[in-house]
Amino acid sequence: MMGTDDLAALLETLCPMFVLVGADGQISRVGPTLQKLRPDQSMAGRQFPDVFELVRPRDVISLSSLLASAGAKLHLKLRETPRTALKGLIAPLPDGKGAVINLSFGISILDAVRDYALTSADFSGTDLAIELLYLVEAKSAAMEASRSLNLRLQGAMLAAEEQAVTDMLTGLKNRRAMDGTIGQLITGHLPFALMHLDLDFFKSVNDQFGHAAGDYVLQQAARIMVEETRNGDTVARIGGDEFVIIFPGLSDEDILSAIATRLIDRLQAPILFEGNTCRISASIGIALSSQLKPPTAAEILNAADLALYEAKRTGRSRHCLYSVVAGRQNGNAEHGVASQL
Repeated sequence: MMGTDDLAALLETLCPMFVLVGADGQISRVGPTLQKLRPDQSMAGRQFPDVFELVRPRDVISLSSLLASAGAKLHLKLRETPRTALKGLIAPLPDGKGAVINLSFGISILDAVRDYALTSADFSGTDLAIELLYLVEAKSAAMEASRSLNLRLQGAMLAAEEQAVTDMLTGLKNRRAMDGTIGQLITGHLPFALMHLDLDFFKSVNDQFGHAAGDYVLQQAARIMVEETRNGDTVARIGGDEFVIIFPGLSDEDILSAIATRLIDRLQAPILFEGNTCRISASIGIALSSQLKPPTAAEILNAADLALYEAKRTGRSRHCLYSVVAGRQNGNAEHGVASQL
């Protein structure tokens, strides 16, 4: 007849989550995977009810009544944290010498694998749990690949959207972004100021030192404009050496004059490129949305253009404000060219 040790060795191979209990309810051996759930506390030598809480069937209160449940499905929990849920079947040993209880994780297997770092080596080779784990792993890998792909696609889409409204040379907004910003401000009935800035003598830089020098000068000019404006302002390059700056909520002529003066002063400073001294300046035309009733994008851009033309006509390196002449002619307001701030 097979001894207890031989039976335990056989069960370790076939049922690595078995419990071998004696007639008195004391645990004599447990499978290696089951013991792995409590690596610092041996289950052998303890009473079965001290280690496991029987959830179902509820009417079982002793080992004898448990043995009478042979063939019935058992639902148990470990008494100590983590209180992993288990399922089991009980098989009585001959001559009333106790019983073998074969346990499994059931639906809680995923939690158990996570909580106890179990691997395929902890399960019987015929255990369907292994196939379930492979399926879960494959699903997880597929979901992770899908998530990674979605993140890359979202990143590419955001990058494409950003490129669509960005001037690639200077990093400023482009004409498309400018049009969108003006449209939003007008639609929202929000007051704003618009500066049209043109770099003076920029063509001379290209002619004397080449386009690389011109590109560098444009980048430095863009940096200065960003530094002299607020985070909520829009600085856009709309042409070769033409820029538009939009100031939401700003209509104070003194403040706009101070900003324009700082821009002109800084842009007049020599810019060094590969040992060459590049010199430019700036002419600026300014228009306020409040000067046009109601404003349209085309009208405020045209107003700023007229003011810019006046700044250039009167000597460059200066700024002018578009003005509206009081009075009516043929039922329409007469628009003056510009006035120096």
